[in-house]
Amino acid sequence: MNTGIKITSAPAIEKSGDLASVLTSLQEHEILFIDEIHRLRPAVEEILYPALEDFCIDLMLGQGTAARSVRINLPRFTMIGATTKAGMLTQPLLSRFGIVNRFEFYTCSELRQIVIRNARLLAVEMDDSGIDEISKRSRGTPRILNRIIRRVRDFAQVQKKKIIDREIADYALCRMEIDSLGLDAMDRKILRIIIEHFNGGPVGLENLAISTAEDVSTIEDVYEPFLIQSGFLKRTPRGRVVTPAAFKHLGIKYANTQLDLFSASADS
Repeated sequence: MNTGIKITSAPAIEKSGDLASVLTSLQEHEILFIDEIHRLRPAVEEILYPALEDFCIDLMLGQGTAARSVRINLPRFTMIGATTKAGMLTQPLLSRFGIVNRFEFYTCSELRQIVIRNARLLAVEMDDSGIDEISKRSRGTPRILNRIIRRVRDFAQVQKKKIIDREIADYALCRMEIDSLGLDAMDRKILRIIIEHFNGGPVGLENLAISTAEDVSTIEDVYEPFLIQSGFLKRTPRGRVVTPAAFKHLGIKYANTQLDLFSASADS
């Protein structure tokens, strides 16, 4: 857009005056980016409504009987809000955004471009096989990919490898317990516990959290989305259920578990 951008996060905006300071400092056509926008306080959020609709804000000056409302005009600006919990946004705020988009996981071809760029920035040499191996095991997420590249580079340096190929990438990722599809140790632990402790499911989220010694919100927000999108886990009205694809990936016979589940149901 050939313009400036101001970046902040909702937790940093504690009072309506903080947001007013940010808004009044904007220049014509600048961009305001607010991360974790679902965490805006209600009193702060209400300041945004006239700003987004009429490019102005109403502030109260003074206290008691001497208090008066002052309207301040703002330059035209573009606001972008980012959140991983769109359901926590209030409807009045969400309805004021002209465009609502959702990010999907990156494809392998897109991740390859990011690997090539970051390898160049890190002055690391990679061949096509090494690039492909890192790309397909990055869970479709550039942030994870960036972390993996740095760790693979460390392993390559220790092993005195000048070029990162599939062999050294696989060695490094296996040492980090990241398998061929990008599942880490906790992902596999969740699937194994559902299979071994609950006969493949269904199992409630709280029972699963207790069994894995992990927080409920962490399982729901961090691990479940990738497992579900990868086709290894399903949410049902009765709880979480592991799919046949997860049995196959973990090397566990699906039929045997089904027989155990049938036997347990008959006994009860």
